[in-house]
Amino acid sequence: MSSKLQVLTPQNSQIIFIDQQPQMAFGVQSIDRQVLKNNVVGLAKAARIFNIPTTITTVETDSFSGNTFPELLAVVPDNDILERTSMNSWDDQNVRDALAKRAADGRKKVVVAGLWTEVCNTTFALSCMNDTDYEIYMVADASGGTSVDAHKYAMDRMVQAGVVPVTWQQVLLEWQRDWARKETYDAVTSLVKEHSGAYGMGIDYAVTHVHGGAERVSHGKRIGPNPAK
Repeated sequence: MSSKLQVLTPQNSQIIFIDQQPQMAFGVQSIDRQVLKNNVVGLAKAARIFNIPTTITTVETDSFSGNTFPELLAVVPDNDILERTSMNSWDDQNVRDALAKRAADGRKKVVVAGLWTEVCNTTFALSCMNDTDYEIYMVADASGGTSVDAHKYAMDRMVQAGVVPVTWQQVLLEWQRDWARKETYDAVTSLVKEHSGAYGMGIDYAVTHVHGGAERVSHGKRIGPNPAK
């Protein structure tokens, strides 16, 4: 059986965030940049919930790209940040060593979210797969390219080479797998309320209007209606 038929689990996965930095985000045109950052932070919080080992790597922080999104660093404040000069993260030994350490524990499914899709993500994915038996799961909506076409054709190229395309919420729910897993249930539903748009709104609605639960915030009195005369 192909190992790609095995779903992502908290035991077989690790994650790497590549160049989630402002100057890189300025060039992104394939996805709304606020949506991009929301998805990146949501993915990081998902990894934290399931104790997924996380690698953060950056390029030319001081001279060009700027500091990693603070919202991402706040999720993993104790993580080291692996600085590079290379566009291809696989060309940096610290990155290779970090991934290899986790792969030695059986975490050979590497979830990737980076900027830009057509450069840093593609070269990393192809080089990593060429040199190892790791599998790459590219989070399409937590990555971005310099145009819609740049992102699309980079994703197409990677898929042709064997990369598995995923979305951040898909990864989250694949790790959860069963709502009977109560140890992560509350954290997962709290995460989707915060980062998953309509899905999170739907959970709030179901809690209050289907199950009769309380709202999750306190607020002032509801006044009215009071039709004008």
